[in-house]
Amino acid sequence: MNEKSFEDYNISDEIARALAVLKYTTPTDVQNQVIPLALENQDLVVKSQTGSGKTASYGIPICELIKWEEKNPQALILTPTRELAAQVRDDITNIGRFKRIKATAVYGKEPFSKQKEELKQKTHVVVGTPGRMMDHIDRGTLVLDKVKYLIIDETDEMLNMGFVDEVESIIEQLPANRVTMVFSATLPKDVESLCHKYMSNPTHIEIASTGVTTNTIEHSLIEGKEDNKIALLKAVSVVENPDSCIIFCNTKEQVDTVFTELEQANYSCEKIHGGLEQEDRFAVMDGFKMGNFRYLIATDVAARGIDIDNVTLVINYDVPMEKESYVHRTGRTGRAGNKGKAITFTTPYVGKYVKAIERYIGFEIPVVEAPTHQEVMAGTAAFEEKISGRRVVRNNKTARINQDIIKLHFNGGKKKKIRAVDFVGTIAKIPGVTAEDIGIITIHDNMSYVDILNGKGSLVIQALENATIKGKKLKVSKALK
Repeated sequence: MNEKSFEDYNISDEIARALAVLKYTTPTDVQNQVIPLALENQDLVVKSQTGSGKTASYGIPICELIKWEEKNPQALILTPTRELAAQVRDDITNIGRFKRIKATAVYGKEPFSKQKEELKQKTHVVVGTPGRMMDHIDRGTLVLDKVKYLIIDETDEMLNMGFVDEVESIIEQLPANRVTMVFSATLPKDVESLCHKYMSNPTHIEIASTGVTTNTIEHSLIEGKEDNKIALLKAVSVVENPDSCIIFCNTKEQVDTVFTELEQANYSCEKIHGGLEQEDRFAVMDGFKMGNFRYLIATDVAARGIDIDNVTLVINYDVPMEKESYVHRTGRTGRAGNKGKAITFTTPYVGKYVKAIERYIGFEIPVVEAPTHQEVMAGTAAFEEKISGRRVVRNNKTARINQDIIKLHFNGGKKKKIRAVDFVGTIAKIPGVTAEDIGIITIHDNMSYVDILNGKGSLVIQALENATIKGKKLKVSKALK
């Protein structure tokens, strides 16, 4: 059978170009099945495991079908966590980069006013958590009358977290003639009933996989005692010596304890849990993606919304109490066809949770011996050499698509009656620059931002130093972020 490529879907040049830069070459199973049907505006219920490429499976058709000229949102994407909302917003922005698709994320623990201001701009896609999305709808800051696409991502987790009422309230306020797509790693009864209630003859797509977890992950259990787990963790990390590792704990107190122990032992590590400020959570996630540290100690808050292609090892320091959590945690490794390892520490009192997980994933997790003293000694030199060096990130998609893009800052905006067309008109007249080199334009009351694509940023800055926009002299500089 010939391998499909994204060109087979008749997508526009702008989307195809972004996919090439992002190194999306061969569609995954879920993309192969979802993209053609989504492009035909079909309602879909998709059961697909985490790490299978589902964000792009709806992101590509959404970016393709959206009308750039329309000012109000045309697609809503609901996610259970703030991390996942930010991740999906970045993915949509990357895929739609050359079509100038503007995606905005809305979630709690961030000023409402800041999001309200962003939603006043032309916005094509809004990604968010149900509670904050509902707030914006109730206060009239999120306009729904042009919404044609609703995507509910990680639906099982959303309902598990008790968001069903908010999700239903949002759905009930949307235009009836929309397209609805539901993505879920599992399809429990409450997800099924939500689909039947709000969708019209949806096509069911189930991505076959070996059981619930991917076959690119090697699973194992190490038995031990609770008070010996820190020593075990250090021994395993020396012998495995991963490039990049996530250590999952059940509580934020446990995360703090493990983090303190590893930090004192000079590990290159950071921690993330629900007790941290949202800004700190994002800073930690970004640092992990950029390769600033090797070990991330986390609660389940980080098991969703982490898309990092080269996490080589996941350690369950605590056995998760919910069987689904095991799949989401271990699904952080073995992504995008890479191989990964998942090691779970089990103690005498958690046997029933392990059994429940094994029933759920459809196989017994093999028990392996803890590393011996000799193995630890033999691995120490290589471990110490790696821990002192910075992790090399081979595949940071956002950095790759942004490398030829410069964001410009102008000290004028709506109050000076400046509109997007004024920037386009002026910039496209610069010799060597065309309208295709202009990306997303954001206009606030007293300042504006314009993305310049294709490495033309410095050319534009030079040309605009003495130029006027709509007859007004604006100061232009490279934006700080």
